[in-house]
Amino acid sequence: MSVAATTTTASSGLTLGPKVPTDREKLAGAAKQFEAIFLRQMLASARAASLDSDGLFGQMDQTFVQMRDERFAEIASNNGTLGLAKQIENHLAAMLPPEVATAKGAK
Repeated sequence: MSVAATTTTASSGLTLGPKVPTDREKLAGAAKQFEAIFLRQMLASARAASLDSDGLFGQMDQTFVQMRDERFAEIASNNGTLGLAKQIENHLAAMLPPEVATAKGAK
């Protein structure tokens, strides 16, 4: 039974191996990571510039503040809140080589 399923899957054009990301997908991931780093730096700078002796969140442990800021930056970057990652991706995508025709498109 499993041999038939493998044959059917292979004959339908689906691959059985892991999906290899395209250059554009890698670029999008790198742009999102850059945006998250940028947001973390902005938040860290804003906290350092605080004039309040207790800080914005009172006596909360600095580690948890940093962890929350990092998570916020990741979420904002993944959702495209600022749009910085998309702009970087679009700009750098023009420098990528054209995609090689897939086996399905070549047939």
